[in-house]
Amino acid sequence: MPQPARLPRKPNLVFFLPDQQRADTLACCGNPRVHAPNLNSLAAESTVFSHAYVTQPVCAPSRASLLTGVWPHISGCTNNGFPPDSRIHFLPQLLGDSDYRTAYIGKWHLGKPGPKAHGFEEFVSVERVSDYSNFLLENGLKPDHESGGFSALTISNLPIELSQPKFVERHACDFIQGNARSPFLLVVSFVEPHSPYNSPFNDEHALEQIDVDPSATVPLSEDVPLRYRLTREWQQDRAARDGTGKIRRFNFGLTLEEYRDIRQRYFGLVTFVDQSIGAILASVENTGLREDTLIVHTSDHGDLLGAHQLFGKGVMFEEAVRVPCLVRAPGQTRGRVISQPLSHIDFVPTVLELLGSPPAAQCAGKSRAALVRGETMPVESVFMEWAPYRKVDKRIKMDSSLAPREKVERAAKESTRAVITPDGWKLCLRDKDLNELYNLRDDPVEIRNLYGSAPGSVIAGCAEQISRWQESTSDKLDLSTNK
Repeated sequence: MPQPARLPRKPNLVFFLPDQQRADTLACCGNPRVHAPNLNSLAAESTVFSHAYVTQPVCAPSRASLLTGVWPHISGCTNNGFPPDSRIHFLPQLLGDSDYRTAYIGKWHLGKPGPKAHGFEEFVSVERVSDYSNFLLENGLKPDHESGGFSALTISNLPIELSQPKFVERHACDFIQGNARSPFLLVVSFVEPHSPYNSPFNDEHALEQIDVDPSATVPLSEDVPLRYRLTREWQQDRAARDGTGKIRRFNFGLTLEEYRDIRQRYFGLVTFVDQSIGAILASVENTGLREDTLIVHTSDHGDLLGAHQLFGKGVMFEEAVRVPCLVRAPGQTRGRVISQPLSHIDFVPTVLELLGSPPAAQCAGKSRAALVRGETMPVESVFMEWAPYRKVDKRIKMDSSLAPREKVERAAKESTRAVITPDGWKLCLRDKDLNELYNLRDDPVEIRNLYGSAPGSVIAGCAEQISRWQESTSDKLDLSTNK
């Protein structure tokens, strides 16, 4: 007898969001040495945006943009510690379909009231005091943090079965299996490969095969923003004073050997997350949902890992702002690489279209679903921003030897607006610190700041793009105050 026709169902979404994974940790983005077989297999069946950029290179603003489609300066989430405006809708609310079961599992980092106030029906937390900390208590572990939870370093030393990735993985698989008959929207937000750079996979990669970034051997010169140089000074000081020979509390290196050691551990964390992603993808397959599920993988920002002699994020260098971005549409089996720049501001409009939902007026970006379908779209510039921390930046020494205190305080409060053009120019304009201009085609590692030497027409053209973007997005930052 002929089999009955398969009834169509609304597509699911599984959205993987690791914290601080830079683009070149995957083979499709230039690094086949990192052991990430599941992500590499996913990339082979996905549309790979090889030049995807965050809206702001720090956790909360980037996550807010990814989940709302709104620029940080509009959402009010302009840095860590600034929750988004409560009037702004998140992805489940923008989808607006009561047939969907929705869950957020893992790191939130967007303050109170939490995911359930933003359309997620289920929330499994991994904050300091959380579902995860309760899980550890139930398994006989004793808290070591004043909050009653567990320190990041303690968590990083746990065996695999008690680890955060495995905890997130189990809950994600349970959600998929428990909702196999209903359309669902699932965000899987890993803490890793964020510091501390430590896990059971520290020795996964041979140390002799770990390269360092070319800019790691180039000292930060005076044509680099003062805030960057102040951050480097602080990191050097922390590394020097914490030189115990063991895992450093702040994980900053001073020598190329220490850079390699940190990168080795960081790549091990990528492998750790990759294993859990593999298990979650297998759960999608085993429940027969592969043909009905949109899979997305990206990150909130990258990690310098010693590039420009810096660690972490919070700067406009490529290692911090460029992230992996994989999109596997339901039924897609062949991969393609899109090299034109993509902004995270386009994420929500793209996902909504791929899920069959109408566009949301709130979203500032454009759907790139046509690129996922193999069609073409015009190449456009991408924009990024930076705003200062809520409190005095503890990553900066106010009594620095690099500049008088007045200049240090000014640089610590700088804001940036940046553009990357289709022809590879990258202009960063600031209100209280040095401006930068790089030609990413000739100088992809951003060693030569051309702001003082490039043709005026180049700077003027890029600056005009930033000005038009500011006007179109109601951005009130005054960039003319930089003197």
